[in-house]
Amino acid sequence: MTKEEIEKKITEYPIVEYAFFDPAELNFHQAVRTICKNECPQYGKSWSCPPAVGTLDECKGRCTSYDHAFIFSTISEVSDILNMDEMLSTRGEHIQIVNQIKKNVFSENDDILILTAESCALCEKCAYPDQACRHLDKMYPCIESQTISVTDICEKHNLSFFNGYNVVTWFGMILF
Repeated sequence: MTKEEIEKKITEYPIVEYAFFDPAELNFHQAVRTICKNECPQYGKSWSCPPAVGTLDECKGRCTSYDHAFIFSTISEVSDILNMDEMLSTRGEHIQIVNQIKKNVFSENDDILILTAESCALCEKCAYPDQACRHLDKMYPCIESQTISVTDICEKHNLSFFNGYNVVTWFGMILF
């Protein structure tokens, strides 16, 4: 699939911004993993988060094994950006768009890696670590779980990380 074919198809979706880049441009930071471990309540509780996603070297190897990367953003408005529950409640809209892009834009390409924002929330309680993921075809690891800094990518490709007060910016990345 070419960049032009993807660009033609994604016009159907409410994507705010996007960029194509070489996965070799990605920076992998142990500090991102440390933040996950120290600050994220999902650390060690989800197949989409560390340590289940692998070591920094494993994540780097997996991500850089692809030839192309596509990052995009969607936005959701909330009444109070400081209300974490309200903010996270808008993630479902973003995931629906990711699912549609997977199905309608990248459906012909079986070898893709989809990364999104936040930990997977498909199951009320993740099967990790006792059982295999129940929805491996729908579970998308978090971009940061791969030790990738989204802000780095945004800065490199002139993408907006902040789109206004009370606006949540969600990112998705597809490696293909």
